[in-house]
Amino acid sequence: MGKLFGTDGVRGIANRDLTPELACALGKAGVLVLRKTTVGRKPIVVIGKDTRISGDMIEAGLSAGILSMGGEILRAGVMPTPAIAYLVRAMGADCGVVISASHNLFEYNGIKFFNGQGFKLDDAIEAEIEKIIRSGKDPAASPIGAALGQSLEKTEDTIRLYTDHLISGMKTDISGMKIVVDCAHGAAVRSAQIVFSSLGAETVFIGNTPNGYNINDGYGSTHPEKLAEAVLREGADIGFAFDGDADRLIAADENGRILDGDILMYICAKQMKQEGKLAGNLLTATVMSNIGLKIALEQTGIQIQTTDVGDRYVLERMLATGSVLGGEQSGHIIFLDDNTTGDGLFAALRLLSAIRSHGVRVSEAADGIRIYPQILKNARVKNENKNRYMEDSEIRSAIEATEKSMHGEGRVLIRSSGTEPLVRVMIEGSDQRFIDEAAGELTALIERKLA
Repeated sequence: MGKLFGTDGVRGIANRDLTPELACALGKAGVLVLRKTTVGRKPIVVIGKDTRISGDMIEAGLSAGILSMGGEILRAGVMPTPAIAYLVRAMGADCGVVISASHNLFEYNGIKFFNGQGFKLDDAIEAEIEKIIRSGKDPAASPIGAALGQSLEKTEDTIRLYTDHLISGMKTDISGMKIVVDCAHGAAVRSAQIVFSSLGAETVFIGNTPNGYNINDGYGSTHPEKLAEAVLREGADIGFAFDGDADRLIAADENGRILDGDILMYICAKQMKQEGKLAGNLLTATVMSNIGLKIALEQTGIQIQTTDVGDRYVLERMLATGSVLGGEQSGHIIFLDDNTTGDGLFAALRLLSAIRSHGVRVSEAADGIRIYPQILKNARVKNENKNRYMEDSEIRSAIEATEKSMHGEGRVLIRSSGTEPLVRVMIEGSDQRFIDEAAGELTALIERKLA
């Protein structure tokens, strides 16, 4: 058995890698760890899922594990990942679990946990759960009788609890706007319809007919070309695309230009700074964010700090430094003054507020940032050498010479793959021909020296 927890929970092909038996084991081990903090009462777990056909199967296994260890369950049904993070707090639960594989196609599924404060579990707690499962032993004496768990009656309509939270926080009038929303045939279909129908904008929905098999298939944040086409066809002011579990947002302006997470963070950061709400005038991004974001932010007096790739690392840095806005180029955007995780719907509403406050069209708000050309190449090397590229003086000198030749208007980022014998070479710069040639030369050099 390989490592269970990745950067975003446990994930794999449903019924092959992620089986009902594994889901049950995760439920049992999770409750065993939870019981350390809920002495004298039964832990309460909120469970949500996206629209994949395997969701019911995984939920059944997970629920059996939780109930068999004396945990209580609140079933939220099909809900966005950030909705579960919110509901844990709003309903006073001890833990939240989302059954989703995010932007992956339907044959994949995953399980990710949130703690009682709505944050993803710390690495140490995930490691404790994994250790229990790896032991191969039943985690503890199984409860019997009244000590068993049960599914609790929901005292509120969970989807309304979440959507009312979003709607109540939206203070900007967007009536008269025309908006296209792509739900990726995923978890946001119902909540997006409730939210946008309540705010008075004319809304056109695409990717909103889930059937268990079509989640993320040609729609959503990983396929924004469908969104751009719909915005142009409908003559809309803006378009929003979520991924399957709706924790990412990609947008399109009125001209059909796709706006990634870097551009959206720039627009929102600028507005928050103007309103005095951007703590420390600081934004948190990852090493994969475009250099254009850094340049544009510095021109407006905003500092940027970078982390490793992964929204959990963004959040860790935000909590450590007091940053209230951060995210990834892929569209995970965290507004820590309101949320504990990325929320595509919430980010869409904040973006609308920013556009309205600027008093300009979406394209004009996005014009303040220049996205530099970027190229990514993979150098295939021996697995034992993939982390040794900076030990080679010739490779190190070539990287330094490439960066120096771009005179501050470009950068070189070299990263080893976590799963394959590859070294990834990413170069950004103002001259497409130069970065193409430089990336090819660096890739060839790394392969020659380390393959």
